[in-house]
Order: sequence, then C-alpha cells, then structure tokens
Amino acid sequence: MKELDVQIEKESFWTDNIEAQKVMKERNTLGKKITDFESLKLEIDEIINLIELAREETDQDILVEGQNKLKEFESLIKKKELELLLSGEADQNDAFLEINAGAGGTESQDWAKMLLRMYSRWCDNKNYKIDYLQEHQGEEAGLKSVSIKISGDYAYGWLKKESGVHRLVRISPFDSQNRRHTSFASVWVYPVVDENIEINIDDKDIRVDTYRSSGAGGQHVNRTDSAVRITHLETNIVVQCQSNRSQHQNKAEAYKMLRARLYELELQKKQDQKKSKESSKTEIGWGHQIRSYVLQPYQLVKDLRTGVESSNYQSILDGDIDIFLESALSEKV
Repeated sequence: MKELDVQIEKESFWTDNIEAQKVMKERNTLGKKITDFESLKLEIDEIINLIELAREETDQDILVEGQNKLKEFESLIKKKELELLLSGEADQNDAFLEINAGAGGTESQDWAKMLLRMYSRWCDNKNYKIDYLQEHQGEEAGLKSVSIKISGDYAYGWLKKESGVHRLVRISPFDSQNRRHTSFASVWVYPVVDENIEINIDDKDIRVDTYRSSGAGGQHVNRTDSAVRITHLETNIVVQCQSNRSQHQNKAEAYKMLRARLYELELQKKQDQKKSKESSKTEIGWGHQIRSYVLQPYQLVKDLRTGVESSNYQSILDGDIDIFLESALSEKV
C-alpha cells in the first residue's frame, strides 16, 4: 500500500494514463480490503467486550445479545471468505446479463421474464444499478430476449457462474387444461471491460445492422432505425442495443458489449487451458442445464452442478439466490 502511495505521489505518475488508472484501481481495491479488515476487527472487539461485561455482571440478557451478535459476525465472516474467492481478473467489474427464451413460445418467454424479475430483485437487495440495453417482448406475454447492464462492486464475480440453461416445470397459466409444462431459458453473464483493457476490433471483422426498436420507448423509438446490432463474423457473437434514442449512442454501447464478450471469451480460454482437456470443461448451450425450478407436482429448486437445493421456490424467484451463487463459488464449478 505504501509503495503504491509513493508511486502515485510522483510528478510523472499521470504521464502514462492507462498505467496510472491500473495503479489507482489496485490502490482502491487494497484500500477497501484494509478498511473492511479494520471494521471487522473493531466489531469483534466490541462483541468480546460485550460478552465479558455480561459475564462480569452476570446479566443473561446482555449475554444473549452478545451471542446473537457473534452469530451475525460469523455469518459476515463467511461472506468475506467468499469474497476472497472473487479474485479473478474481471471479478470486481460490472456485468452484462442476457436472457433468451428457449423453444416453447409463450411458456418459455414468460419464464424468461420471471428470470429477469429474479435477477432484478437480487440486484435490488445488493443495491446494484440496472440499465436496460435491449428488450424483445413476446407476442402474447413474457420476453423473447433481454440484455441488461448491472453496475456494482463484484457484480460479475457474483454472477459469473449463472451462465447456462435454467429449466422450469409448472402448471401452465396459459394452458386451459391445466397441464404441466417444462420451459427453458438461457442466461449469459460476461464482464464489463475497463476502458484501459485493449481489445482490438477491425471493421472488416464485424457487420453492423440498424433496425427499429421494439417495446417501450415512445413514438420516436418506433419511427427511426435507432437500434443497433453488431455481429462479430469470426466468433458469430451477436450483441444489440436499443436503450437510447440515438443510433450513435446505441452503437457505442453495443461496441462495449462486443468488447466485453470477446474479453470474456479470452478469459474462458485461459481458464480452460489450466484444466485437463476433458475434466471440468463446461459448455454453454441449450443442452447444459445448470438449475432446475420445479413448482409442480412438488416444490424444489436444485442446482444441478453443486447439488444445493431449496423447497422455498417463491423466495428464490423473489431474488434470494445467494445460496446458489455462494455454493458455485465455493466449489468452483
């Protein structure tokens, strides 16, 4: 920390702006960790003093209060231990999250909307900010696809294991005969790339299409070709943005999304190189289910990678998904 402070105080520090930003980011990250440690130390000292006082005064009420605070502190420590696992190159970054409905029409499109609500509630609980980038609504209900940007500390780190196929089993509200249906939707999470990370994109490697925005946005959106879709020809990665009235702004945001997708692809390649060729290599595709949400004939939400499950499906769909995020990080699935 002191070495970084000395480096920052040099007159030539801002000569290389990109390198300076990297140092500042490292310094801020270390500073936050030190502050968190000091705060935890102060809190445990207060709890110890409270329990010692209770024993000296033989006050059972104070002792119970101290024990409850100690349990809360243990839970907080577990959270901090998990944060130590968020040490990946882009874990502390903001995140892009995309949801696409699978085959099945209205059923899967409604499921995609339910997933969007689940992640939105989770973000609210974390005080994360959400920006809607594109939204393609279903003909009858739900969403065919949606892309959002989630801003907050370690947003990508917490959500990075959510990429995959999510399966829902329930009695369909759209079936007049009340039959049970199985629906699928895919979730894709990738990090927002810092401006100082160099990702080169040649014009010859992409195709840019413009089209009229769908969904909410007012008459202006529907009358102009303001929405932008960019296709990276080599990887077949497609990104799109329609959140702004300006085509120029949508194009700039779409470029950011493409840079992030290409960066995430490189991160995945590095991770795969560290693993054996077949051991735990994961494929993000319609055949790769990571979680099952069964509402009928019984109630159970189960992560198919870690085995963690919960019968409180309503709480899960209301955004209480930390048990799945934490288990995925702990077991490094």
